[in-house]
Amino acid sequence: MPNINGGRENLEAVQLLQEATSTAYKTHPGIMMIAEESTAWSGVTRDTSSGGLGFGFKWNMGWMHDTLQYLQHDPIHRVYHHNEVTFSILYAWSENFMLPLSHDEVVHGKGQLVNKFPGDRWQKTATLRALYGFMWAHPGKKLLFMGSEFAQNDEWNESAGLQWYLTEYGEHQGVQKCVAEINALYKKVPSLWEKDTSPEGFTWLVGNDGAANVLAFARWDEQGTPFVAITNFSPMPHEKYSLPFPTTGTWIEVLNTDDLAYGGSGISNESVIVNDAAQLVAQIRIPPLATIWFKRS
Repeated sequence: MPNINGGRENLEAVQLLQEATSTAYKTHPGIMMIAEESTAWSGVTRDTSSGGLGFGFKWNMGWMHDTLQYLQHDPIHRVYHHNEVTFSILYAWSENFMLPLSHDEVVHGKGQLVNKFPGDRWQKTATLRALYGFMWAHPGKKLLFMGSEFAQNDEWNESAGLQWYLTEYGEHQGVQKCVAEINALYKKVPSLWEKDTSPEGFTWLVGNDGAANVLAFARWDEQGTPFVAITNFSPMPHEKYSLPFPTTGTWIEVLNTDDLAYGGSGISNESVIVNDAAQLVAQIRIPPLATIWFKRS
């Protein structure tokens, strides 16, 4: 039946959630309350004083669904689904989002992340590393379920525990090393997190090259320092790819998920110098199924 305003919202439930979040944050400063909420309800992470539910973060289920759906297509068909991997930016600032690759994605017959992708075993692990590089650079906090950081093979089983023995093997050890380096760099680069909830913290550099399966964007910190992330979701490398950079200067490749140390093919860039302030374009090498990060020196 309708509520007192004639709508179908459960106003008592809203009041309960507002009381719960505001009380929890007041009595326990520093905690996080995270909403696993998959509807378009507005203001889940808005302050209760302005009518929001008062949660600290909300799972971005749309990003998770669209990104995994895109990556489950054969690379040759991804050109027809490019909007699935770019759409999340259109609403990225509407809530304080968390990007979830959670337990829900690796149970109940869904299989582990590494086995969701097409291709041979090398392509599967390369795609996983590329996904993590893309995910950590994308606006929003990160959530990764245990086992996925070393490409566990089998679906999660609470009675069996994690397959830690797999880290003795190169392909799993490579994913684990890659995630460790991504985490270490993330903590050191404010551009990747300071302006997560502001459109001023993000700029598309390449958002419409679906034919090449390439995405590139810049992230910015409070001081206006840029950081560049490029992802190639194609199994083909791109030599001499013309990439627009946000500023002039010397740009250093600080992460490459195709690094030999991670099990990649080792296609990389030395320093990239951008001199022309009018054009700001440089030619770079983009490895296959990989994400690379550039920092201005």
